[in-house]
Amino acid sequence: MLTSKFKKQSQLVGTRIRTLRKDRALTQADLASRIGIQQSDLCRMENGEYKVSLETLFKILTIFEMNVAEFFHEDVSGASRDRDYEFLRQYQRLSPRSQEEAQEFVLFKLQLEEKLRKSN
Repeated sequence: MLTSKFKKQSQLVGTRIRTLRKDRALTQADLASRIGIQQSDLCRMENGEYKVSLETLFKILTIFEMNVAEFFHEDVSGASRDRDYEFLRQYQRLSPRSQEEAQEFVLFKLQLEEKLRKSN
């Protein structure tokens, strides 16, 4: 069984694979056959239940015609970058305790949004 930290990382990688696959109008069966794995294994990877091996990830990157950096860093617009940078500057000015509180609040909001997405 995966530890909590690795489970979250697997979920992030899986979500990214799913997003890129759907952006390219590929079904799980299409992508799975192109990289030489079972569709059920790809499904488990996308759901974060199964770690993606480096070999499999590199095959996926080849199909998506992207490198590792592109896979893990989505391009953001200039306005988004500026807003993110300003938010980070403000966060860094907070005391350590206030930073912890801000992190807890962000996690709370993420969990709330996830619950709302699942209920819709």
